[in-house]
Amino acid sequence: MTNDRSTMALTTAEVEQLRAQFPILGRLGRDGRPIVYLDASATSQKPQRVIDAEADFYSHHNAAVNRGTHMLGDESTEAFEQARSVVAGFVNAQPQEVVWTKNATEAINLVAYAMSNASAGMGGAEAKRFAVGPGDRIVATRAEHHANLLPWQELCKRTGAEFAYLDLEPDGRIDLNTLDVITPNTKLVAFTHVSNVTGAVSPVEQVVQAAREVGALVLLDTCQSSAHMPVDVQKLGVDFAVFSSHKMLGPTGIGALWGRYELLDAMPPVLVGGSVIGHVTMEDTIYLPPPTRFEAGSQPVAQAVGWAEALRFLGEIGMDRIAAYEDQITSEMIKVISEVDGVRILGPADTTGRIGVVAFEVEGIHPHDVGQYLDSESVAVRVGHHCAIPLHTFFNVRSSNRASASVTTTLDEVHRFGEALSRVRGFFGGF
Repeated sequence: MTNDRSTMALTTAEVEQLRAQFPILGRLGRDGRPIVYLDASATSQKPQRVIDAEADFYSHHNAAVNRGTHMLGDESTEAFEQARSVVAGFVNAQPQEVVWTKNATEAINLVAYAMSNASAGMGGAEAKRFAVGPGDRIVATRAEHHANLLPWQELCKRTGAEFAYLDLEPDGRIDLNTLDVITPNTKLVAFTHVSNVTGAVSPVEQVVQAAREVGALVLLDTCQSSAHMPVDVQKLGVDFAVFSSHKMLGPTGIGALWGRYELLDAMPPVLVGGSVIGHVTMEDTIYLPPPTRFEAGSQPVAQAVGWAEALRFLGEIGMDRIAAYEDQITSEMIKVISEVDGVRILGPADTTGRIGVVAFEVEGIHPHDVGQYLDSESVAVRVGHHCAIPLHTFFNVRSSNRASASVTTTLDEVHRFGEALSRVRGFFGGF
């Protein structure tokens, strides 16, 4: 296959064939036209085969996993573990390294609370490598979603460790000149693969190298990258990565933590109860190996089945081709926004090292008003601080609008969005 992204990209006809598989894309908006859905960063839409896969599980195979010897129990357990294998294969991991969670936020918290438990003496000698306390440091970045910021702040409060962060360049990219905050006492560096505000792709290699030089662990938030570009956890070189099904064309209510097996095997459990034990007495408990150790209680089996189908769908298209196509869409989206007077893009103004997540402010118009006007023209964008208040503070704004593309976004939709955006200031009196 050629390395020329323009020839790798999906064709217009192929995108239309894909769009036909998404029932919701036929919905009409408030003005009677098809909705232009530019909110994929918040949640992706689902192809019919994903919807069917989840419904088929409930209709024909539903039973509790790992709990019975009857036929339905066997089928359910097989589907559950097969889904784990699909997720693992999608990111070049081993199935035993994939832990089911209810979302990426829970996956990040799982690591943070495991470190907290290790700091309290849980898990024995093997878990001591995760313990933090006074004199230790946890590092994040100013560009993080709150889900990859708050757990580390709280961990530091509980343990007495200090919290530090990599700062940003004026366009919102991570400033590599601030890598010196990764000091020899740093125990973990947590950062986003792609910002959910600026769309900027983080310099993973440089950050990982800085962490490795001081022996720190690395956790990567892939929520904004994993549906838009290839994600290979081995090539990325990180220790943990978190994923969110509903941003990858899959069902809501399920996510995953990937971790190097030797690390998961040394981590103490966080949620405990049914399904995680090898043996229990009234005095003590022996826990199962990972990933089961971290999957207490009943599991989102149907959602796992649906997510696996979504990943098969993405895999059949090809993540390289999706990235190439979305690069074209991103370029046009930046162009149409930049052409509107009084509109400022928060983040890189070109497509180099970024994806189709574009936050912007309209001078003199509140983002909620902008969003409602666009909705009146059947254009759906995100409004608010996008769970990234420190990043908005960096740009000296309280909130913004955000347009985000996916593999089903078309150039015609981008142009409809641009035309509607160009009328916003005039509608509100030309402020």
